[in-house]
Amino acid sequence: MDENRAKQILSSSAEIEVKYKDVSVWIDALNGDGTATVHLRGPLEERSIVEVKDLSE
Repeated sequence: MDENRAKQILSSSAEIEVKYKDVSVWIDALNGDGTATVHLRGPLEERSIVEVKDLSE
C-alpha cells in the first residue's frame, strides 16, 4: 500500500479492511517515515509499528 492510500483509509469514516501479513489490523497513525502504527482487530490492543508498504487491502 502507498502512504496516500493509507491516509485515505485513516481519514475515512467507512470501515475498510486492512491486512498486515494476512492479519486484519486497524491503522492508528501514520508516522511520516514510511511506517504506520497498527493494532490487531479484536480484543487485543497491542500496537506495532510496521512498514506502510507491507499493508494491503
